[in-house]
Amino acid sequence: MVFGRVLHTRRVSTIPEIRTLPVPDGLEGERVDAAIARMFGFSRTKAAELAAAGKVLVDGSVVGKSERVHGGAWLEVEMPEPPRKVEVVAEPVPGMEIVHDDDDIVVIMKPVGVAAHPSPGWTGTTVIGGLAAAGYRISTSGASERQGIVHRLDVGTSGLMAVAKSERAYTSLKNQFRERIVDKRYHALVQGHPDPMSGTIDAPIGRHPSADYKWAVTQEGKPSVTHYDLIEAFRAASLLDIKLETGRTHQIRVHMAAHKHPCVGDLTYGADPTVAKRLGLTRQWLHAVRLGFEHPSDGQWVEFESTYPADLQNALDVIRKESE
Repeated sequence: MVFGRVLHTRRVSTIPEIRTLPVPDGLEGERVDAAIARMFGFSRTKAAELAAAGKVLVDGSVVGKSERVHGGAWLEVEMPEPPRKVEVVAEPVPGMEIVHDDDDIVVIMKPVGVAAHPSPGWTGTTVIGGLAAAGYRISTSGASERQGIVHRLDVGTSGLMAVAKSERAYTSLKNQFRERIVDKRYHALVQGHPDPMSGTIDAPIGRHPSADYKWAVTQEGKPSVTHYDLIEAFRAASLLDIKLETGRTHQIRVHMAAHKHPCVGDLTYGADPTVAKRLGLTRQWLHAVRLGFEHPSDGQWVEFESTYPADLQNALDVIRKESE
């Protein structure tokens, strides 16, 4: 939707670029971040970040993301710098296992401490770099540094990932994730005992209001749905089977923390550090154990499973023994 032409554009030195537009009458009463998103084509999250950084003015005054705009006001935005190009470095990834490989897909077990793809500021190993080092040809669809990536796991989360090798696989898997056909299952060891023992957490997730490296349940967040079932109860923790209906960043970690049962070892989201130390954990107890989808070549349903890595298995053994 076009709201009008840019009436004024200026640059301070070479950067930053400042763009100024009148607020259309149709956006009367909208929040600042919503108005920016619609007028400039940013995501709502990026618009909120710009406002939080003091880079948004209305009629010459700096405004926050939740303030309201009125038709005819002059909205001035300091445009973000274009993202830096990130190159894929072919580098072997110790512990990354090939679970399945064919002409269309490769399914891997991602170890903890490995990113799905390169990103600004990340200097560690990546799934894409590890596959490149092993001689795999990946789909060229997607951004250059994310080619073949159809879904991701947090750096601190281990487990199964599917990567597209062909263009048809990339398109098919992207569509299946979008339409929620893919069955993504995780096991999580959480503190305490959820009540009820099986349930659904339906709560929107967005950027944390005060810590930009975290996420939180927020009124303005994106719809997020997590289903969980108890596998085994221990004295002070519960092992859960978790199915994601949506795939937001840190979704399981945020939802379980909001439910007052953070993943054991997840200090970012409020887990007890003494428990983590006792179990020898340096990350959240969370593992992607099962992945099912329609194979891109013939539409047949395929499923893949992964066992727990050593650190999670050891922690589980300790807490199980403590509960005897």
